[in-house]
Amino acid sequence: MQIEIYSDVVCPWCWIGEQRLLKALDGFTEPVELTWRAFQLDPSAESGPLVRWLGRRYGGEATVQRMFAQVTEVGRGEGLTMNFDRAINANTFDAHRLIWWAGQRGEQRPMVEALHRAHFTDGADLGSRDALAAVAAGLGHDEQGVRELLDSAEGVAEVQHELATGRELGITGVPMFVFAGKYAISGAQDPSTLREVLDEVRRRESGSPLTTLPTPRGEQCDDDSCTV
Repeated sequence: MQIEIYSDVVCPWCWIGEQRLLKALDGFTEPVELTWRAFQLDPSAESGPLVRWLGRRYGGEATVQRMFAQVTEVGRGEGLTMNFDRAINANTFDAHRLIWWAGQRGEQRPMVEALHRAHFTDGADLGSRDALAAVAAGLGHDEQGVRELLDSAEGVAEVQHELATGRELGITGVPMFVFAGKYAISGAQDPSTLREVLDEVRRRESGSPLTTLPTPRGEQCDDDSCTV
């Protein structure tokens, strides 16, 4: 089964949702291929402290801190450490190029996980090509080779195409999970709901009798905010 994950590495609900999907896949017997697709919450973002930047948009840093406290607690329940006081707002286009590049060489998941952790836990500036090269080097990639990649045009057209595809599909919030190219579910759903979706897609794709599957709205980020 092919599962496409539209997400942004600076979206906390994407990191949470991806962890929940992995839990849902535990014990799922059908082979699954995960492919990450690019989505940018803010294509015009510039590097700077995330709390300060969001505070200007959402009524002050105190409001933002309350929002972050809720997300942090949910993330902790998934085994994730989110240090929003260290997080840097960043343009993620080059980060998506790096995820695409990793996919051309094997598997995207380690790169996605490393980028999430770099942003949320370590406070790395993912808008910096030096920081991105360091993240890749931590996974065993050649740091100088990654710098050369990011200074070239490699992956630019491919990421632009993924972003355009997401817009054509009407995706306005992430995470968005697309199963078998046909069935979509949005938000950081709990593992049990995702497992029901997996089982339902398997039934549909195998031609077995269908059942109606209610899918509650999960938490997600869009270009206005991260809902909690």
